Amino acid sequence: MLPLLFVSMDVSILFYALPAIGADLEPGSTQQLWILDIYGFVLAGLLITTGALGDRIGRRTVLITGTVLFAAASVAAAYAQSPGALIAARALLGVGGACLMPSTLALVRNLFHDPRQRARAVALWTTVMATGISVGPVVSGALLEHFWWGAVFLVNLPAMALLLVLAPLLLPESRTPAEGRFDILSAVLSLAALLPLIHGIKEVAKHGYQPLPALGITAGLALGFVFLRRQARLVHPMVDLALLRRRAFGGSVLVNLLAMAATVGFAAFFSQYVQSVLGKSPFEAAMWSLVPSLGVVVCAPAGGALARRFDRGYVMGGGFLVSAAGFLSLTRIGTQSPLWMTLAGSAVYAGGLVSAMTLANELALGAAPPERAGSAAAVLESGQELGGALGMALLGSVGAAVYGGGMSGTVPAVPDAARETLSGAVAVARQLPYQLRETVLSTAFRAFTHSMNMAAAGAAVAMAGAAVLSVALLRGTGSVPADGAGSGARTEEKRRPR
Repeated sequence: MLPLLFVSMDVSILFYALPAIGADLEPGSTQQLWILDIYGFVLAGLLITTGALGDRIGRRTVLITGTVLFAAASVAAAYAQSPGALIAARALLGVGGACLMPSTLALVRNLFHDPRQRARAVALWTTVMATGISVGPVVSGALLEHFWWGAVFLVNLPAMALLLVLAPLLLPESRTPAEGRFDILSAVLSLAALLPLIHGIKEVAKHGYQPLPALGITAGLALGFVFLRRQARLVHPMVDLALLRRRAFGGSVLVNLLAMAATVGFAAFFSQYVQSVLGKSPFEAAMWSLVPSLGVVVCAPAGGALARRFDRGYVMGGGFLVSAAGFLSLTRIGTQSPLWMTLAGSAVYAGGLVSAMTLANELALGAAPPERAGSAAAVLESGQELGGALGMALLGSVGAAVYGGGMSGTVPAVPDAARETLSGAVAVARQLPYQLRETVLSTAFRAFTHSMNMAAAGAAVAMAGAAVLSVALLRGTGSVPADGAGSGARTEEKRRPR
């Protein structure tokens, strides 16, 4: 759980550090999005490769390698002197995280063969991942009260050092004997398909149709098709397409992608709203951001209990609908709304979402045979990380477009930086005369709050879609994780001592 906690923390740890990074490095709006996005892009692009490597050379070995990379990238990010250097360091962090994440879930799959024990372990895994995303802003806010923004990266170092000591002592090595040569071409194709696709989607969502981003989307889709065709023809593929065709696994991957798109894509708006619009300090804003986790504490156990009595597809669909209702309530938030309204809506969406994701993770992992645990975990986590990256790109781009439209033509005397981001408007306003400063800030706050409303509406649509897919694809898949696992699960059962 230790590496999972810090890898998930790095998804959100920059949310409250963005104003400080903006003041120091002065990134443009596109660079600011890349500082946030590149970590998830690279992590998602490499998960399949590192998961397959873990199956072959050892999941613990890959985990320890990722620990070293993650620590080195944390130092590079902390002392970055330019936006480009910080983007490069965040990309290296993504490489380290890609080594760490599939190893954690694959080790859980091979450590816990009993379905009930595995269900509890997967529930803990999902809770730790969600906790990391929630704790990231708290750690960031606490550090920013006393240190410069680079400290949010250096906090990783003690944990990585501890992991280097504990992993060889506490974790057994787990691997599957290699069959055939490792397919380097598939590894390259998986990454080459993802990056132009995500970049193109982000640019089109922000600026509308343009030839170069459209070409990137086309190239990414074409390379993705080539990758899937190659997997279908290989005797020992990197991704088992037969596993993806199982409703229990493929459906869980799909709904998890939508869930992460909604929660990660909206989280940046929540943090900036509380900090900049409501005027809370970074630490105060981070502490308030923990309140929605109370919804998780209530809903996650309730979802598990309901899934033992009712069809899990309907239970997951209900959880996603609860989440959609929470997001819809946030479309009514204004600049003068009381903080409790935002916290209540966030608690509702977080509770419904995490309860459904826990059931999806349990179902998907139980459907995977132990010998393919690394690859299966990588595919599941690739969907989650890709969803988070897409959420940041799409909801972030929608928010940027709405914010830019709200600022356009209203305060013609201010620099362009104030029209691009809220942090840019706050930085510009500090240098203006009082009356113009108040005009710029009030306009920027209204524009940003409206952009948050639109992002919440987009997240609600994603949750409604996940609810429909849960019922359509996952009803009737059973409540015992090992059920429907196919020949891999039956083989495991035969090997188990009686």
